[in-house]
Amino acid sequence: MKLKTFIQLFVFMVICGAATSAGAVSLPAIIGNHMVLQRNAEVTIWGWGKTGEEITVTGSWDNKPVKVKANNLAQWSVKLQTSNATGPQTVTVKGYNTIVLEDVLLGEVWLCSGQSNMEWSANAGIDNAEKHVAEANYPSIRFFQVGHRTADAPQMDVQGQWVVCTPETMKHFSAIGYFFGREIHQNVKTPVGLINSSWGGTPAEVWLSAGAIAANPVLAEAAAKRKEVEWGPVQTAKAYNAMIAPLIPFRLAGALWYQGESNVDAPEVYAQMLPALIQDWRSAWKQDFPFYYVQIAPYKYGGAEEWPRLAEAQLKTLSVSNTGMAVISDVGNVDDIHPRNKLDVGKRLAALALNKTYGKKDVVSSGPIYRTMKVQGNKIRLYFDHADQGLVAKGKELTYFEIAGEDQKFVPAIAKIDGNTIVVSAKEVKKPVAVRFGWSNSANPNLFNKAGLPASAFRTDTWSLK
Repeated sequence: MKLKTFIQLFVFMVICGAATSAGAVSLPAIIGNHMVLQRNAEVTIWGWGKTGEEITVTGSWDNKPVKVKANNLAQWSVKLQTSNATGPQTVTVKGYNTIVLEDVLLGEVWLCSGQSNMEWSANAGIDNAEKHVAEANYPSIRFFQVGHRTADAPQMDVQGQWVVCTPETMKHFSAIGYFFGREIHQNVKTPVGLINSSWGGTPAEVWLSAGAIAANPVLAEAAAKRKEVEWGPVQTAKAYNAMIAPLIPFRLAGALWYQGESNVDAPEVYAQMLPALIQDWRSAWKQDFPFYYVQIAPYKYGGAEEWPRLAEAQLKTLSVSNTGMAVISDVGNVDDIHPRNKLDVGKRLAALALNKTYGKKDVVSSGPIYRTMKVQGNKIRLYFDHADQGLVAKGKELTYFEIAGEDQKFVPAIAKIDGNTIVVSAKEVKKPVAVRFGWSNSANPNLFNKAGLPASAFRTDTWSLK
């Protein structure tokens, strides 16, 4: 071969190779080795490629190839039907190049989000950390930690990778997420994938899309008043754009939420904010997935009623379909906004999922929730949901009950358990009209059901709060 011809051929091959490489199929970080795909579901696999490139995606559980062409934006996506196949699987993505994703499991995928208490890891300090870390050898539990990022518009990729649960990976991951996942894994006998996208100190506004905030004048006005802080974003959608949007539409079993401490300054707004967030995420995923959240623990905030008012906003959110709330007033610490008992929080979230999502009706999923009241002379009788087996006072007498007459002046009350109801009275109030329970930032009430789960704080009145 003449030198000139050889050079021309070499240049041609380099150009073709560069073009092929530039158009090579690629995947977002959330789709990778060691991932968990939602079992028995239609899942989406997506990525990028050269415009017009034919891409074939095949899951080893059924070996049924699905073909698609990259569109004019160099994007593509396919739907795969997963099964309940056990053991490690592969996902093969073939275009001009081939990617084989190894050690893929089919199981239950949960998104964990919120602020610092969801982000809190064993490495940051939890009760019995050394023991829990040492025991964290669960090859069928996988973690994906979303890195802290902000963006002005929805992004298409995140920083992170799937890793297998080991003592080393567990100690840096959400402790609540881990304990939740462990309960699901052990009780449902399935692999579990946990995606942690949380950021300490963030208000809820940053976790909603810009459109969801703009659609509600109350939320928009409150968001506009947020003042910048040193530890994280406060502007609308900043975390959503960079830390939630890129995860869509990775198929989920459900979402877990532990947040609210940064919104105690406007609890009435939060009463609209949290339902809006739930609807926003479900709309984005086009999936009415379960949403289970933690009612934040009592803490000595600056004012008099920040905690009970925020807790009330969270309690009202139970009116949203397919939700559940874990009450943790008994495992909190009024002197520490970061309670170290993360095990019980994770287990209570898991109880909600086991009962409501996985159909294990023998698992009690909630403590007593106030339902209604009846005035009986100089007393008020209270009725509760989740109290069918009876109520329990952990201590000699029930605490943190108050009662008021028409003058709206609350006084400490005597509360007595009567089966699955409570009778409340005070000698100072002859004609009672309302009861409040746990209505204090420093409340540590002792009302439980017989399953050992605490009652939520509540009030029977609708009087204006100061």
